[in-house]
Amino acid sequence: MSIKFLLNGETVELTDASATVTLLDWLRETRGLNGTKEGCNEGDCGACTVMVTDPDGAKALNACILFLPQLHGKAVRTVEGFAGPDGTLHPVQDAMVEHHGSQCGFCTPGFIGSMVTAHRQGRRDFDDALAGNLCRCTGYVPIIRAAEAAANKPVPDWVKDVALDVGANALSPETVEELAAWYLANPDGTLIAGATDVGLWVTKQLRDLGAIAFLHRCRDLKKIDAQGDTLRIGAGVTMAQVHPVLKKHHPSYAEMVRRYGSEQVRQAATIGGNIANGSPIGDNPPALIALGAILHLRKGDVRRDLAIEDFFLSYGKQDRSAGEFVEAVTIPTNAKALRCYKLSKRFDQDISAVCGCFNVEVNEGKVASARIAFGGMAETPKRAAAAEAALLGNAWNEATIEAAAHAMEDDYTPMSDMRASAEYRMQTAQNMLRRYFAELAGMPISILEVRA
Repeated sequence: MSIKFLLNGETVELTDASATVTLLDWLRETRGLNGTKEGCNEGDCGACTVMVTDPDGAKALNACILFLPQLHGKAVRTVEGFAGPDGTLHPVQDAMVEHHGSQCGFCTPGFIGSMVTAHRQGRRDFDDALAGNLCRCTGYVPIIRAAEAAANKPVPDWVKDVALDVGANALSPETVEELAAWYLANPDGTLIAGATDVGLWVTKQLRDLGAIAFLHRCRDLKKIDAQGDTLRIGAGVTMAQVHPVLKKHHPSYAEMVRRYGSEQVRQAATIGGNIANGSPIGDNPPALIALGAILHLRKGDVRRDLAIEDFFLSYGKQDRSAGEFVEAVTIPTNAKALRCYKLSKRFDQDISAVCGCFNVEVNEGKVASARIAFGGMAETPKRAAAAEAALLGNAWNEATIEAAAHAMEDDYTPMSDMRASAEYRMQTAQNMLRRYFAELAGMPISILEVRA
């Protein structure tokens, strides 16, 4: 296996690195670059953030769950490479000093990684750009001030890396045909897209992944195609790429995606990976079920389509045979009544306790169609069939909403865990339906919009 990439402006070529060595471990243990910190080692705290540049541009990524083969042909900048060759600090580093944005300093290299990337991208939405970096000392205000102070400074030439022109390596199929052939020959193999979940199988569970194929170079999986009144989204499209498309067509879904993971996670995580993972608390499936999305699966040369709600069979089990993979998902471009509500302990970058998505059509005061789905309420993402039945054909009023809310008790038997009790989950799911009714009636429902 050959891996070639730029590290702080210098070419690195590896021929014998393990496919599941993370960039963080390699930097610290092999290269002696200890500025990149290990905090949570699961992509949650941002202390390991580095800037990675590929043909799509610069991205802030978590080095702790980024495997070395994922860097092939790319350029990496760590905190050691953000200053110039002569020691001149990057504008965001200067601003962090000036605004006292660092105290204990453990989180600082990761913040600098996110800030340098946002500065190169010309971003001003710093609350979003830095939501994946945790700090226990400063209270964030001086860090935000530093980002704002540096925003209008020019991007230094030394961080304007470009991707390398390299060929494929053995672990990275470049077409969907190559991937289908590989997976048919290795049906027990592991497919790795962004590694935002698989990375934890290695860092936390110490699992041997067996035969591996990395999907980040598979061009066919990274397309978004408009097809009449639908969009076909390739399984390899990242959540960062999905977000602006959803913002145009489904703003409520897009707002939920804005809170999905962190900037670093959204830049790596793919929509297909989130679906194929089959998590009962994944945020995409409830929205896709409410939209009536169609899943496209492939095994060898055989393709089949499946309503996405039929894909999730039971906990950890999906309707996908060995050697079969998610190729794409198709959604409608128009669903004006779609609303998605994410409930989590932290507003940003947290796993949902309950995620509810609603898509109800009302004609002449009566419910003509209803698609309601929840994550966090059952062992799989699941439609609320009884609640939908209580709505269909009835007047769109509070009495009908209350009947449907009570019918949810026939749909779900939620569990209690560290995120929420069963009783709390049921009550909040019912309240989400009430919130949906209020929002469609034009009432203010968001605490983020409350003004003194």
